[in-house]
Amino acid sequence: MPLPLCTLSGQAHHCLRALKSVKKDCLPPLHIARWASTSPVPRITTHYTIHSRNKDKRWEGVNMERFAEEADVVIVGAGPAGLSAAIRLKQLANEYGKEVRVCLVEKAAQIGAHTLSGACLEPRALEELLPDWKEREAPLQTPVTEDKFGILTKNSRIPVPILPGLPMTNHGNYIVRLGHFVNWLGEQAEALGVEVYPGYAAAEVLFHEDGSVKGIATNDVGIQKDGAPKANFERGLELHAKVTFFAEGCHGHLAKQLYNRYNLREKCQPQSYGIGLKELWLIDEKKWKPGRVEHTVGWPLDRHTYGGSFLYHLNEGEPLVALGFVVGLDYQNPYLNPFKEFQRWKHHPSVVPTLEGGKRIAYGARALNEGGFQSIPKLTFPGGVLIGCSPGFMNVPKIKGTHTAMKSGMLASEAVFNQLTNENLQSKTIGLDVPEYEENLKKSWVWKELYSVRNIRPSCHGVLGVYGGMIYTGIFYWILRGMEPWTLKHPGPDSDQLKPAKDCTPIEYPKPDGKISFDLLSSVALSGTNHEHDQPPHLTLKDDSVPVNKNLAIYDGPEQRFCPAGVYEYVPLETGEGLRLQINAQNCVHCKTCDIKDPSQNINWVVPEGGGGPAYNGM
Repeated sequence: MPLPLCTLSGQAHHCLRALKSVKKDCLPPLHIARWASTSPVPRITTHYTIHSRNKDKRWEGVNMERFAEEADVVIVGAGPAGLSAAIRLKQLANEYGKEVRVCLVEKAAQIGAHTLSGACLEPRALEELLPDWKEREAPLQTPVTEDKFGILTKNSRIPVPILPGLPMTNHGNYIVRLGHFVNWLGEQAEALGVEVYPGYAAAEVLFHEDGSVKGIATNDVGIQKDGAPKANFERGLELHAKVTFFAEGCHGHLAKQLYNRYNLREKCQPQSYGIGLKELWLIDEKKWKPGRVEHTVGWPLDRHTYGGSFLYHLNEGEPLVALGFVVGLDYQNPYLNPFKEFQRWKHHPSVVPTLEGGKRIAYGARALNEGGFQSIPKLTFPGGVLIGCSPGFMNVPKIKGTHTAMKSGMLASEAVFNQLTNENLQSKTIGLDVPEYEENLKKSWVWKELYSVRNIRPSCHGVLGVYGGMIYTGIFYWILRGMEPWTLKHPGPDSDQLKPAKDCTPIEYPKPDGKISFDLLSSVALSGTNHEHDQPPHLTLKDDSVPVNKNLAIYDGPEQRFCPAGVYEYVPLETGEGLRLQINAQNCVHCKTCDIKDPSQNINWVVPEGGGGPAYNGM
């Protein structure tokens, strides 16, 4: 039972402060090798989610009591959706003179530090949430002035006109550094009275005896790499709420648990994903075109591998460009390396002139939802709701999801506020069930927008691949606006799409030149990634034997290529006979690609100690 709030507040906040982790720079070298091991399996995973503390004598006598705080609403994740939800709740509370306590926890050490997107922002939801955003000095400084789209071959670029009404039209949008925008949203939320706790990762969903969500628990701190308690071990804090909002972003680790517990994906298709890699560059001012937006498809990917590039010219007082590459995680060749495809793309004759003489200043990577309308799960369950990129509201052909994520948070808050303040409400469960949120979302412009483009991404799975998708868009979307009387399907989970290595051709990538293209570890260093080294790796394996016996043996160890941070590497055993998997968890940029693409579905990403991870500084 939770202790009385009045006796806990000081202790609980002390517990929150104690959760801040010590950060150390540690980037181990990478080694690539390709033969399997016949030796006994080395222990890799030490995390308590795999190896129970109840059976570990080192934990006998350790105080496992957790303090508890009570709130009306708890929000997990301070991205655009979570912060928009918090702001809308407080707006309604102020408007109707109600007291609503809103607590928001964010695993990044600073609001916006883990946020990564292109990003070209459609301001529709922002206009609804904060109509005076310009007077509040929101960091939207670069209106789009020019749209360019092309198909790349190895040596040339074929321009493609962007007709009015097509998803790629960016008139009225803004090029932004989304981390700065999220940080600004955080300031607006705090000004309204939202309690924002950066640096505290939500590690566990708590449940009432009736099965409804009770809230969350933040992560424990002070655990050694081998899983033993340190002298400074402290339990996390419990945050209880009438409703908990899960706004973790793409492929949230708590949302995965909720999908299974409440069977939320029963009536939708599997989610599909992409991996997005991004760099910021300072370029020669003569090559700088503030407000220009460029996108391409084609080279270096083949037509059956979904993906493309972006190159945005920002207008923030210096010649800054944001550029990046997205690869659909339903690709089939286990030798494909998204990071190296990105580095190769920068050498294209149409790209390299912009970068020559410039300086790369930042790097990052993040998975993104590409399933669209077909892959949206059930959004409500007793005691909780899913909002934002956690369930997946990205408009894939637009390459935009911030505006839809924000709107989902706003709609959820409006439905929840009505229940919180309904004096005649009789709930069947202790945690409030708010089906009105999903009902209202289906009546909103979000649902209409996602429905209209539902067939564009899956149309790329035909014989013509990506080019077939472009033809489909030109015929069915531009003419019918998505009103065709059918809905295409995705091929299945991305983890099922890899072919065995023996059936695929290895891809030879050029060596980086250190001027336009770069190696992986120098890139990770630019992400600002830090984790406390002496903690159990948060990339956990359900079975330590699977990587060598299956992933390496059948797929030639694809995790050493699809990870954009050098977390996974196969290194020789000390005996010299075969290989073992090494997990460099301190390199992890929290992109979730491993959890998504692992063909064995043996990797489970869980939160590290709060505050760890990348420091994107506004990317």
